[in-house]
Amino acid sequence: MDLRPRPRKPFSGFTDAEIEKMEKELKQSGEQVCDQEFCKKLAQAFSHSKGRAGKQIVKWTEVQTWFRNRQRSCLSKDNSAEAKRKLPDVTEECALDKAITFHMPEGQKVPDLSDLEFEARSSTDGAWYDVDTFISHRYLSSGEPEVLVRFAGFGSEEDEWINVRKSVRERSVPLESSECNKVRVGDPVLCFQERKDQARYVEARVIEIQKKFHDIRGCRCLFVIQYDHDNTEEIVHLRRLCFRPSVLGRLCQI
Repeated sequence: MDLRPRPRKPFSGFTDAEIEKMEKELKQSGEQVCDQEFCKKLAQAFSHSKGRAGKQIVKWTEVQTWFRNRQRSCLSKDNSAEAKRKLPDVTEECALDKAITFHMPEGQKVPDLSDLEFEARSSTDGAWYDVDTFISHRYLSSGEPEVLVRFAGFGSEEDEWINVRKSVRERSVPLESSECNKVRVGDPVLCFQERKDQARYVEARVIEIQKKFHDIRGCRCLFVIQYDHDNTEEIVHLRRLCFRPSVLGRLCQI
């Protein structure tokens, strides 16, 4: 399966000249700008330019994320947000509403689904990706509800049938740098895992927090996380973590 990098907050350290260069490349090269080798060459050129002397180097993933977010921004001008999040037209047995209800605590009102954004776990690699559209729905002979999901930024060839109760939920989101003090040991997170041949968002848990002074780049604290799928550990910065809405609800009360 091709990589489905999750939309993230854009890297804020690009210079005006670098942004101007990327805007120009986006107009001239189109879809090519998200190619890994293309982004690596551009990131290297930025990092060695005179205008970046004394500044943090630019990673190719930051360049790629900027291009993806810029493309998404352009696309949203032609497609309303409501259309992009539109759920399938369900009339028979209110199938999708019934399925989503399984996620709600007893006695809690089901939210207006048109106002929510979702993520789904791919059965191919176990990673979580943003949902663009719920195309259809069905019930298995076991009674389990499934939805046909189109992942954000990908075509119909990547559509998957996903178990609603186990692998569809409200989208996880990142925290601001100033909110790092709200994270606790034991919190479940989605961590952007970068490997030599793969980059994906996978489930993990915070097992240690190393507080650091913040600087012009923002939060410099270190978070030791343990991945759920293989129990390996890694030290990451806050920008690589996304939090479930249930956790964010608790954080907002702190």
